[in-house]
Amino acid sequence: MIKRRVKQAMFRELKTIDGFDFSFNPSVPRKIVYDLTTCQFIHQSRDILLIGPPGVGKSHIAQAIGYQAIKNGHTVKYRSIFDVVRDFMRDEAFAGQDKIMDKYLKPDLLIIDDMGIKPLAKRSGEYFFEVIMRRYEVKSTIMTSNRPLEEWGKLVGDVPAATAILDRFLHHAEIINITGKSYRLQNRQSGITTSDDPGKSESKSSQDACKGTQK
Repeated sequence: MIKRRVKQAMFRELKTIDGFDFSFNPSVPRKIVYDLTTCQFIHQSRDILLIGPPGVGKSHIAQAIGYQAIKNGHTVKYRSIFDVVRDFMRDEAFAGQDKIMDKYLKPDLLIIDDMGIKPLAKRSGEYFFEVIMRRYEVKSTIMTSNRPLEEWGKLVGDVPAATAILDRFLHHAEIINITGKSYRLQNRQSGITTSDDPGKSESKSSQDACKGTQK
């Protein structure tokens, strides 16, 4: 069952709290994070916001809590903000299908990662508002963001909608502010390549071969 639910969750990669290096950025509240892995917040229909600069471990923590939730018997869905935009644009292209919205409403825990990296298209913002509104006080949601809350109006593309989203989402939310150094930049500066970064996985870089042609 765990293997099946992990596959259905569609994590970017499987992370655990035990694999997180709390000593690197002391601003990460260890006790609060471990308390969240008990998943009591899911039973209470509360939400979590992890906010801070890129590379400080937000995605690792979110996915690790999601994995622990699965082990505790809950259903989980992980989507990056890029997935959100793509899903809702596809839903708009094939009007009348409710499968996309159901995918966001059904799981006990929904994780939306990287909020702020990509602004939502107008229609996507409307769908996103509906997701948050319908999950409010019913199901739990985790979001990670590297942008301050006052900029969410621009991200959603609709200031009133963003205000309504934050009003509901933050009502029962645990807000974890993380500051400090980037794990990925630290590894790059020290010349170390690792696939066990506590933030996101180290992405494989590809070099474009630029060849000039002469006549």
